[in-house]
Amino acid sequence: MWVKIFSLLAAPALIYLTILAYVFFAQTGMVFPAGNVPPSPAMPPSAERLELASGDGDRLIGTHLPPREPGAKRLVLLGFGGNGWNADAAALKLRDLYPEADIVVFHYRGYAPSTGTPGADALIADARVIHDRVRARFPGVPIVGVGFSIGSGVAVSLAAARPLDGLILVTPFDSLANVAAGHFPWLPVRPLLRHRLEPATDIRAVRAPVALVVGGNDTLIPPAHAEALRRSVPDLVLAETLPGAGHNDIYDNIGFRAVMRDALARILAR
Repeated sequence: MWVKIFSLLAAPALIYLTILAYVFFAQTGMVFPAGNVPPSPAMPPSAERLELASGDGDRLIGTHLPPREPGAKRLVLLGFGGNGWNADAAALKLRDLYPEADIVVFHYRGYAPSTGTPGADALIADARVIHDRVRARFPGVPIVGVGFSIGSGVAVSLAAARPLDGLILVTPFDSLANVAAGHFPWLPVRPLLRHRLEPATDIRAVRAPVALVVGGNDTLIPPAHAEALRRSVPDLVLAETLPGAGHNDIYDNIGFRAVMRDALARILAR
């Protein structure tokens, strides 16, 4: 009888351990689905291809879009897309929102045509290398970081380590571990997670003005995570929740463009 009971208990335990092993070893592809990113859209003739080496020797490829409608003062927007974004598409999105600015966005490490293997530590390290190159190329020009989804965590980490002039964070979160734990409450997410992004901790060291843009119906990153981040921001100039907006359709929301323009205006007013 005890053998039968043990067998009945052992089978689900083995299945659960198998799931834990899969999550531990396959999580890089789950968090950073580089192979599923759409191809680059057609880019305007003014687009400039950028290339630099990461600290580990991987090749990072990016795009620079010069201003379409130059303003009175030069401004650089350094973009960080979501984990399923193509960097060229992110650059076009930013130029549509801010035609007066220089736009710079790099493909994350491991996201073609950049080489290497993606990961939170890699993206954080690469952001600093990219920032330093941009700062050297545009001396004295304000640089504002714009992070979308997981890119908001990368942007916050950068602003904690480098002197950015502002941050605009779209569908941001407090902790990658907290978000994952909310989606998988039946898994010990925190000890399993090998990719750490902790914006609510990092942002305490950020002295630049910060704007948050949140989707009221975001189910991938529920608004509670943005609220937890908001409470840690030292210099908050805008925290706007767009009613009815989800995680992926927030960009089509009727109020999105106006909020993004307002966010930049408030940052520059500082």
